[in-house]
Amino acid sequence: MSARRWIGVWLAAAGIAVASERSPSMSTSGAATTGRVEVATLAGGCFWCIEEIFRQTPGVRRVVSGYTGGTTTNPTYREVCTGRTGHAEAVRIEFDPTQVSYEQLLEVFWRAHDPTQLNRQGNDVGPQYRSAIFVHDERQRAVAEASKAAMQASGRLDRPIVTTIEPAGPFYPAEADHQEYYRRNRDAPYCRFVIRPKLNQLGLQE
Repeated sequence: MSARRWIGVWLAAAGIAVASERSPSMSTSGAATTGRVEVATLAGGCFWCIEEIFRQTPGVRRVVSGYTGGTTTNPTYREVCTGRTGHAEAVRIEFDPTQVSYEQLLEVFWRAHDPTQLNRQGNDVGPQYRSAIFVHDERQRAVAEASKAAMQASGRLDRPIVTTIEPAGPFYPAEADHQEYYRRNRDAPYCRFVIRPKLNQLGLQE
């Protein structure tokens, strides 16, 4: 079975119907819905990794890597990496709710990283790598809290979930060289030794 068909089967099992510079067009605030497209903002370690996972999720129209949850306006990658701006590396996901729901995206989120690690993912250490769900409205908050509780009760994790649920604030798209990083740098060490094994684990395309 091909990797593309595998993710279709995996997501179908979760109930997902299968149908793929700083960006000036990306809104930095806002409502959970833009037209007929809904928005989710999630942080689960280095955005290079989770960006590619969500990019391959059926029903997702666009994924942008960026910074959110901090105090500095228009932070740079170098500033965020100090851990002093308060921002998390995150992805802003535009998705078609008729193909994939917010609840289903959260199920992908739990699989995409280790939500029991505090302020780190593997060897990436610091508050910028924290696990967080940035909710755009009260409906998303309720769904996120229920999803977190269900994951904790599922027995799939052997430690408490440390993922925070925070109000979505300004989202600053990362610099152009951080967008679609895996697709443009497949042979880079981080891609080969961190991202590719994760894609293989989830049955996604390399």
